[in-house]
Amino acid sequence: MSLFKHIQTIIASVLLVILGSFGGYYFGVRGYEVNLKKDVRQIEIINKEAELPKSVDFSRFWTVWDDVNQSHISHPFDPNELVSGAIKGMVEAIGDPYTSYLDTQQNIEITASLNGEYEGIGAQLGFDEESRLIIVAPLDGSPAYFIGIKAGDRILQIEGEDTTGISIEEAVNKIRGKAGTVSTLTLFRKGTSDPFEIKITRDKIKVDSVTWEDKGDGIAYIRLSRFGDTTNQEWAKVANEIVQQMPNLKGIVLDVRNNPGGYLESAVYVGSEFVSKGVVVKESFSDGTMNEFQVDHAGLFTDNKLLVAVLINEGSASASEIVAGSLKESRGALLVGARSFGKGTVQKSEEYTDGAALHVTIAKWLTPKGNWVDKHNSKFADSVYNTKDENGKEIIGGLKPDYEVNFTDEDITAEKDVQLEKAIEVLRPVLE
Repeated sequence: MSLFKHIQTIIASVLLVILGSFGGYYFGVRGYEVNLKKDVRQIEIINKEAELPKSVDFSRFWTVWDDVNQSHISHPFDPNELVSGAIKGMVEAIGDPYTSYLDTQQNIEITASLNGEYEGIGAQLGFDEESRLIIVAPLDGSPAYFIGIKAGDRILQIEGEDTTGISIEEAVNKIRGKAGTVSTLTLFRKGTSDPFEIKITRDKIKVDSVTWEDKGDGIAYIRLSRFGDTTNQEWAKVANEIVQQMPNLKGIVLDVRNNPGGYLESAVYVGSEFVSKGVVVKESFSDGTMNEFQVDHAGLFTDNKLLVAVLINEGSASASEIVAGSLKESRGALLVGARSFGKGTVQKSEEYTDGAALHVTIAKWLTPKGNWVDKHNSKFADSVYNTKDENGKEIIGGLKPDYEVNFTDEDITAEKDVQLEKAIEVLRPVLE
């Protein structure tokens, strides 16, 4: 794996489709090792006296380690599992749902998911503003998508167990599984009176990240489902097909609904297809420094005569919001649909020699005009997209659409995409 992949910047939450800082330093980089002999009393601890900040007292950790391994009725334990659990507990103590430690298997699976290949139900998890476990987005072509799971559905129970206080990683471990097996979830959907149970048969899934369709009248529809390893190549292929097959191209509808995000570099690439120059996205670090990602190539859709509408909804997160915000602020694109998810932080993946990884939040990202759309951490004044409802309650986080369009039960029953219809509708009069 190249050095670039080792330090690849990511902005996606943990996906169900597959599925540190100090902790990485101590247990990872410093090479904490445990050798298991025939019983617990013969465990050999290596690097117990590793170089540490002098103000940190690890005596309690080792006391608990010894007490558990010597006294618990179920000993001996696999010491590697105890170390992994200690790391995960430390990371969870940070209180950031997007900073996570992935063991070797989890990291393999989440990497595969960004390539569009995985086994599972096909949904991304997150937390709402009240830290409740929710579906951020069902992914295209997945069992979750076909069975009718929707962005914003709250997960009350997984396999009959309450999800209160559960972490993203724990939820992923409970729901993921081999193709052909069944996951049982108890969900609650806004607008309904009672929770409901749903059984989903897991499957092997392969999803293209970019597809397109000629909608007539010079309007091209591009569906972008994630920002993965192959997205740039897939996008280039689709963009060239559109230019070659639609000489009358006048407008584009870019659909990033239920797109949970992915690689920051891919978001910059897609944004550069529409913006001729300037900043696509900014990174703001805790020390006050700022990093600006400029347009990185000459895109095929930068002609300002080409009108653009971007479809967003509650499942549009992270990289999707970067692209949508950039196109709106730097290109004048219209946003159509529902308010986006509101994930405004950037994670870096620190890869370890055994294949495990630490996804650690390193910065917050801002739109070209400096708006921070994070719903967990931003303040009302941090974004022009924040608003108040009819009762004066502050709505913080996400991108507010220029044209808000919600689905009715009748629309869903008739399989009518009223958001896409609205996007085409707002472009057509201008094109005529």
